[in-house]
Amino acid sequence: MITWAGVPPPKDPAIGPAGWLRVGLRGAALLLLLAVCFPLLLVLRLVEAPIWGMDRPITPWITQFVCIWACRILGLRRQVIGTPMHARGAFVSNHVSWLDIFVLNANKRLYFVAKSEVRGWGGIGWLARGTGTLFINRRRGEARAQQALFEDRLAAGHRLLFFPEGTSTDGQRVLDFKSTLFAAFHADRLRDILHIQPVTLRYVAPAGEAPHFYGWWGDMGFGPNLLRMLATRAHGRVVVIYHPHIAVADIPDRKALALACETAVRAGLSEAER
Repeated sequence: MITWAGVPPPKDPAIGPAGWLRVGLRGAALLLLLAVCFPLLLVLRLVEAPIWGMDRPITPWITQFVCIWACRILGLRRQVIGTPMHARGAFVSNHVSWLDIFVLNANKRLYFVAKSEVRGWGGIGWLARGTGTLFINRRRGEARAQQALFEDRLAAGHRLLFFPEGTSTDGQRVLDFKSTLFAAFHADRLRDILHIQPVTLRYVAPAGEAPHFYGWWGDMGFGPNLLRMLATRAHGRVVVIYHPHIAVADIPDRKALALACETAVRAGLSEAER
């Protein structure tokens, strides 16, 4: 498991009485949202599976609804620049926080690609499995089988989203994109029909907070970070930039494809800072 630790994580600030009240109210609202919507999603998936197989024409709408309202409950505003593509293929983005999952799914119905360890992350793993996340084992010996699984999901028309940096950061930089997963797009059965859309995420911290406020990296725990997000009085916003999508057939190989996507995402972060 790769974890970025380029700068020391900040210490978690103390939460005062008003903060704990917000934790209780927002936490209760999120739990109610999940308690209603997630069982409904699982029941509807029992109907989808025998009729449509890998296709999911209904349940992604529920996932998108939950993510939209999760952002609203937190008070995190989304500013969207550009338009999510309708072409077949995948999205790639820089990775800042666990919040990325809610932010990106609120804008577009899609399926995330996550490292296999996420399966065991308590409630997060449970939710990821239920919403159709594709889990990838990074062991070299399983690379071919993992690529085949990736290709099958793309061939089925699923719009996947993955984070080619392989880890989250403080949100102030874009790490080099790893090209491994890009190989699937150049498979003979997929190369001529797929596109990839680079997406830049730039979180704007609440007034008076450090620029890396929303970053989640190093040995920062999920629980303390979640409490901090719930306790924050007035959240900032996240700027989501959808760049022009790239036709896979126009790019010669996986490394060039990874570099083209990385260049677009990096440029988006630089432009947003001006």
